Formats: sequence, C-alpha cells, structure tokens
Amino acid sequence: MIEDGKKAPDFALPDDNGGEVRLSKLKGRPVVVYFYPKDDTSGCTQEAKDFSCLAGEFAAEGAEVIGISPDSPKSHQKFKSKHDLQVRLLADEQKDVATAYGVWVEKSMYGKKYMGVERSTFLIDKSGKLARSWRKVRVPGHAEEVLEAVRELKR
Repeated sequence: MIEDGKKAPDFALPDDNGGEVRLSKLKGRPVVVYFYPKDDTSGCTQEAKDFSCLAGEFAAEGAEVIGISPDSPKSHQKFKSKHDLQVRLLADEQKDVATAYGVWVEKSMYGKKYMGVERSTFLIDKSGKLARSWRKVRVPGHAEEVLEAVRELKR
C-alpha cells in the first residue's frame, strides 16, 4: 500500500492509441491516475464520463488524467469511442500496476470472493510524489473533488 507523501510507483503501460505511457515522463505536472474495474460497466462508464466532462478544466490546471484497468488496449479503444471519452486509458492486463498501488484486492459479491480492482484515485504532484489518494471511491461528485484537489496543489 502506497502512502501520501511518498514517491508514486513508476509504470509504463500501453494506451488506447497503441502507444505507451510512462509515469516518470509526465513529471513536472500533476497527474491524476484513477483505477477502475472494467470498461463499459455502469459505474466505470459514469466515472470516465465525469472525468471527460472536466477534461478541459484539468488541462487548464496543467493536469493529465489517466484511467487504468485490466482491460486490453482494444477494449479501451471501443469504450473510449462509444462514449466519446476525453481521458487516456491504459491497459494493466497483468495487474502489476494495480498491485503496486495496492488496488488489486480480494473483493466479495453475493458471498463469493474474487480478485479485482478497488476503485481508487491517486493525485501525483509535479515532483512525482503522491499528493492525495482516494480509496473505495464513490463515483458521484468524485471527479469534481479531484479537480478541486488539483487546484489546491497550485495554491
């Protein structure tokens, strides 16, 4: 489990456009990394739409917003196109990054236990340190709260 104030674990993952994103290359500006369980499910779709609606405001603050799930780049491409999403989506198919951030956890549904992504968001400051984290995220109002935290970084 990573802690606020510590260096954020670096990663390099494929994105929805066939490229690769390395966190350390984004140093010098705030980065919002949100982990979500699955493309095109109700909560995940709403969260991606909420971040997309505020994409211009995040950009105005100099922040990059990145969504990460275990889905493939091809799945991300379809998801992004279907909902006109304005955020970069990265594929963590091996769950290495989710594990490094402590969000690949045991979950329970209808009494059955399984491994999955715990919806979580991390705000990484321009020096590469974890400025703030949100775990077990509830989607309504979350993107707005993260945007406000990005704005507070500049104060």
